[in-house]
Amino acid sequence: MLIGFTLIPVPPNMDIRGWQEMHPLNGPGWSLFFEYIANILYAIGLRKLSKKALGVLVFLSAALLVHYLVTGKSGDVIGGWTVNEEQLRIGFTRLLYPFFAGLLLSRIAKPTKIKHAFLISSLLVIIALAMPRFGGDLHRWQNGLYESMVIILVFPLIVYIGASGYTTTKSENKICKFLGDISYPLYITHYPFIYIYTGWASDHHFSNMPLAIGYGALTVVGSILVAYLCLKYYDEPVRAYLKRKW
Repeated sequence: MLIGFTLIPVPPNMDIRGWQEMHPLNGPGWSLFFEYIANILYAIGLRKLSKKALGVLVFLSAALLVHYLVTGKSGDVIGGWTVNEEQLRIGFTRLLYPFFAGLLLSRIAKPTKIKHAFLISSLLVIIALAMPRFGGDLHRWQNGLYESMVIILVFPLIVYIGASGYTTTKSENKICKFLGDISYPLYITHYPFIYIYTGWASDHHFSNMPLAIGYGALTVVGSILVAYLCLKYYDEPVRAYLKRKW
């Protein structure tokens, strides 16, 4: 728990749940490990790169992504949460293209005004994520090609469409601001509740479906409430304090 508070990753031999996670008590924390690295690299020099240099890095990282997805044993990029050679490779493969492509996109793309941008981008996300795996176990490279296309082409398009959206009423502004404010706190605090609910479901095997649905709804509402409280009474005050001091 004390190590978890620091967000220092732990090796597999310190895992306590059997999933070999670098943050065993809060699994999603693994992505922050790579985000920290990306932010450090950005601070010490990547922000000074030209568009051409960024373009080269985007191409190379895209090639690395396609190579792993097509030649890898699983045909997907699931993984990255363990401090070992195999999982670190997955983690950096997942990090590099989105990071470099995001930097380049922010420099060269000028958002316009697209009607129904929220609806369009939402449908694209649903379609991309709802598609089944391609190729089966015998041709996993086919799923690798599909995931490559989604990550390299579809996701940046969704980001651009979303950035080109606009609101027209105060209520829309408030809803969008709330969703934006709550997104990170929810991401980083919700998983312990998932652990608890998963444990309950495993013990009871959904023998009482109404109760399972009720506990599931309680998990969702409770997660959002805790995230909001963390945002208002911890995250925002601490950031405001740090801005005043530095």
